[in-house]
Amino acid sequence: MKCRHCQNELTLTLIDLGSAPPSNAYLTKLTMRRPEKWFPLTVKVCESCWLVQAEAYSRAAELFNEEYAYFSSFSDIWLKHASDYVETVVERFGLGCESHVVEIASNDGYLLQYVKQRGIPCLGVEPTASTATAARQKGIETIEEFFGLSLAKSLAAQGRQADLVAANNVLAHVLDIDDFVRGFTVLLKPHGVATFEFPHLMHLIKELQFDTIYHEHFSYLSFTTVCQIFEANSLVVFDVEELETHGGSLRAFVQRTDTGRQRITANVAELLAREATAGMRQPQYYRGFQEQANKVKNDFLAFLLEARRQGKTVAAYGAAAKGNTLMNYAGIRPDLIPFVVDRNPAKQGKFMPGSRIPIVSEEHLKAAQPAYIVIIPWNIREEIMDQLSYVREWGGVFAVAVPEMKIIRR
Repeated sequence: MKCRHCQNELTLTLIDLGSAPPSNAYLTKLTMRRPEKWFPLTVKVCESCWLVQAEAYSRAAELFNEEYAYFSSFSDIWLKHASDYVETVVERFGLGCESHVVEIASNDGYLLQYVKQRGIPCLGVEPTASTATAARQKGIETIEEFFGLSLAKSLAAQGRQADLVAANNVLAHVLDIDDFVRGFTVLLKPHGVATFEFPHLMHLIKELQFDTIYHEHFSYLSFTTVCQIFEANSLVVFDVEELETHGGSLRAFVQRTDTGRQRITANVAELLAREATAGMRQPQYYRGFQEQANKVKNDFLAFLLEARRQGKTVAAYGAAAKGNTLMNYAGIRPDLIPFVVDRNPAKQGKFMPGSRIPIVSEEHLKAAQPAYIVIIPWNIREEIMDQLSYVREWGGVFAVAVPEMKIIRR
């Protein structure tokens, strides 16, 4: 296997999670009768550019198809994050009715709705039919394609270059990362700005977030590597912010190398230095992650087996992709977790890929009254515990498995 950015031969393994089906390939009653496709899930580290990456066994079109079921608008925290972002960039970069904003991987219009409300012309680029349809229902023009250099050239030829391009949680999902990034160089106006948000690899390693590893994520990104990829494609990072979203993310502010006029802040050099000091350019930094993940898996299984021995029911909340990684790595099936609750109607009535655990509505949770509720999307656990505070009426207790097995009693 060669690095998808610098073509260096990859020999260092971060983690081997065995095999699993694609994490967003939720099953229906019909597809439950058919065999599933399982693919190896191993993550390698490039010791040249330090891009951490999974080998691609599926094409993006197979992973992000018409049945894609992740809708951003089902998280109140994420909606507020989007609203706050729009307010910040409009003020910082002086955006107005003469500006043009494009979002790549615009999902269901969760962010562009706030741009539209301000009377700023905007365009979404979203390859999944289900979410693109939801965005159009909000009145947001959406191109249903994968973004790359070719589409960027087409938009530029139509006079649709952008003053601002937003790309939230998509950089890791891109197979040809250089073609994708090169598209921004073409799509941006000479003095335009792009922002990229992505989970920070430093948090993944430090906080054992191995459940965020799945086939839809082709890359796991340090700031050091991202800066190198941008530089190789005629872009430069002029600022960076650290965010709490998705267990610890970065927001990189980027401009064209040739025409950008934004001043480069001290934040850029500071974060690069912090990553270097942490050892992220050394092989030793990535060793030992497998053993730590194995302990998390084993502790979770021990908890489930003990609950079963005591005759207590354990349910899960949030049919998130990270939950599918955890369930399949641990070999969990409905005998240990009989159901998963999710707010998204597009997931209800379906089954988790691999584990085949049924996904149900909140009404099922209220009727079953399980002793424990394991929160799968641990990154929004406070929001979920507030939403489900009523479970304490029957003595229900919350738990999380990552980064360590923990019963939350409060």
